[in-house]
Amino acid sequence: MTASIPITPEIVAEHGLSPEEYARIQKLLKRDPNLVELGIFSAMWSEHCSYKSSRPHLKTLPTEGPRVIQGPGENAGVVDIGDGLAVVFKIESHNHPSFIEPHQGAATGVGGIMRDVFTMGARPIALLDSLRFGDPDHEKTRYLLNGVVKGIADYGNCVGVPTVGGDIYFDACYNGNILVNVFCLGLAKADRIFLGNASGIGNALLYVGSKTGRDGIHGASMASAEFDDATEEKRPTVQVGDPFTEKLLLEACLEIMKEDWVVGVQDMGAAGLSSSSFEMAERAGMGLELDLDAVPQREAGMNAYELMLSESQERMLFVVEKGHEDEALAIFKKWDLDVAVIGRVTDDGIYRARENGEEVVTLPIEAVVTGALKCDRPVQKPAYLAEVGTLDLSSKEIPARGGEVLKQLLASPTIASKQFVYEQYDHMVRLNTLVLPGSDAAVLRVPETDKALSLAVDCNPRYGYLDPYIGAQIAVAEACRNVVCSGADPVGVTNCLNFGNPENPEIMWQFQEAVRGLGDLCRFFDIPVVSGNVSLYNETKGEAIYPTPTIAVVGLMEDRSLHCTQGFKQAGHRIGLLGSTLEDLGGSEYQKLFWNELRGQPPVLDPKTERAVQRLCLDLIRQRLIQSAHDCSEGGLAVALAESCFTGPKPLGADLVLNSGMRADALLFGESQSRIVISFSEDALPSIESLAQKAGVPFAALGTAGGSKFQIRIDGNEFINEDILALEDIWENSLSRYGNRVAG
Repeated sequence: MTASIPITPEIVAEHGLSPEEYARIQKLLKRDPNLVELGIFSAMWSEHCSYKSSRPHLKTLPTEGPRVIQGPGENAGVVDIGDGLAVVFKIESHNHPSFIEPHQGAATGVGGIMRDVFTMGARPIALLDSLRFGDPDHEKTRYLLNGVVKGIADYGNCVGVPTVGGDIYFDACYNGNILVNVFCLGLAKADRIFLGNASGIGNALLYVGSKTGRDGIHGASMASAEFDDATEEKRPTVQVGDPFTEKLLLEACLEIMKEDWVVGVQDMGAAGLSSSSFEMAERAGMGLELDLDAVPQREAGMNAYELMLSESQERMLFVVEKGHEDEALAIFKKWDLDVAVIGRVTDDGIYRARENGEEVVTLPIEAVVTGALKCDRPVQKPAYLAEVGTLDLSSKEIPARGGEVLKQLLASPTIASKQFVYEQYDHMVRLNTLVLPGSDAAVLRVPETDKALSLAVDCNPRYGYLDPYIGAQIAVAEACRNVVCSGADPVGVTNCLNFGNPENPEIMWQFQEAVRGLGDLCRFFDIPVVSGNVSLYNETKGEAIYPTPTIAVVGLMEDRSLHCTQGFKQAGHRIGLLGSTLEDLGGSEYQKLFWNELRGQPPVLDPKTERAVQRLCLDLIRQRLIQSAHDCSEGGLAVALAESCFTGPKPLGADLVLNSGMRADALLFGESQSRIVISFSEDALPSIESLAQKAGVPFAALGTAGGSKFQIRIDGNEFINEDILALEDIWENSLSRYGNRVAG
């Protein structure tokens, strides 16, 4: 039997456990573990499951608030939105699997995050994706882009949950380690939230979903190690998804959750049966007895080690009150799902699992879940910052005209329209989508109410490279700004913190600073962080990704008729700018494209200014004084203005006059924060000027929408004069032409 195989130092090392960790296991057990138990410790103590490096820092985040029903520590966060309803949401990573096998890696990432949401009793109504790929010219980038997008589309479309937005960046730092972060939001009754809790002596543990196979074994351990030359050999650790089973599982779960005898439920995610069952028991302070022979199996001859560690998809664990087993089995069988009673809740805090009548696992649950060595990782400010921290603009030539610059920025795959991606997604299924992909934030109606929800996800990794504290703050600020531009109040944050190897003190310093920045700005904005995910070891052969603390924000609109979009609506409308433009070229797309460097400081972010700009924008939307709002981000003011020209009911040109004493490239292509482009009718101008003055927010009228040209004059001199349809074609089709190009 597998459990009888002797444990050697080589086997311990193969399981990713250090000698110190193995010694701790021996001390906790007062004996040597068998191979099955070692595998369980390996998975449960992996970085992916235990958060042993990140947990001390995550505890500093603000997680409470008057709307918070459930914060971090469960499958997803829960926020009250009134009328007896709650939103359930979370963002998670599936980075390593998606690099190895992009279609299945991305697809199962979607499936996993949806299960995290409907596990809580919520019906998923929206997905967002936040994707990072390598240099567009890298040999694998196009293959990975197309595979990931198809995986997300195939899974979400089949289950019937719309993918309504997201963001995509391209940078060489992701050549060896792409990022696939997926967000899901669901709606639930505020008084019917289900937790991952295995309580009640004698209550039944039900396995439900797909049969267990050998796919995904050691998936959690793989996600807790950096890539090397053997990366391709890790394909067997990538799970295979079945969205049709997921749909059945979703509907069955929501049906059974109407019953009062459902005690707890948890998705079998990373580490599969091990993590779900151990964590449910630990939260309740209980024990479990399992019969592994009862686990539905897809392959012949599976042993206890494989059954405990498989990460086969579309599987969940339920705890139901003793005496209601037959009712539960009948519901799941009606939905044509594999289901079995595989265990019982006990009161002794011990986890016992039998195979062929023999006990092969006997472990103290608390020790497995919380006993990992706490990693007080050393931190050190990266040496590279001293070299890249300055930017001398005196040696940089200012372009005489900006038309060609603007065209190249609009063609950049990071800035260009993502229509090529989202046209592959069904973003209208369930008919709740009010604002389609392509505006600052997605907006969804809340059925049977006047409310709407706004969703946005953001993170500029170049800012994080130059200053992870400021980079994380800008990610929060921009996600909130996008939600505000749609007309919503931000009510909750979830994060996916993607970094390199935490055993490197410089990486750990980046992580520490990013979490500090995230926490400080969320406290200042008074927005709780209700869920999240940490993805470490995102590096290949010692080359780490840039710090990428991806932030998703959920906003609430009490009156959905007040929702706003970014496109100019009508010729003759005036165009204005809320906020100030500074000489912020560090970390910009312009700097990367035209100077081929990444240095300087990221854009300045003043939290008080950011808050004032956002509040003024909301006031203007709610008083119906403006017809559009669009935040300035990658590519700067010129790109934001051009995008507003493209994304209205029909393309509109713009005639703009700017006066400034600063460099023309910094004025138009710098990425200063806390700026929103707005459009409005002529008669609204006095009211906007008055409200801006009262709020202490700089405001400038820039020009007028209309015509066939995109024209900008600076200090009386023409700087850009381009045909608006030609610019639109570049912006709208560049990514599609790239994605559809035949390699080679």
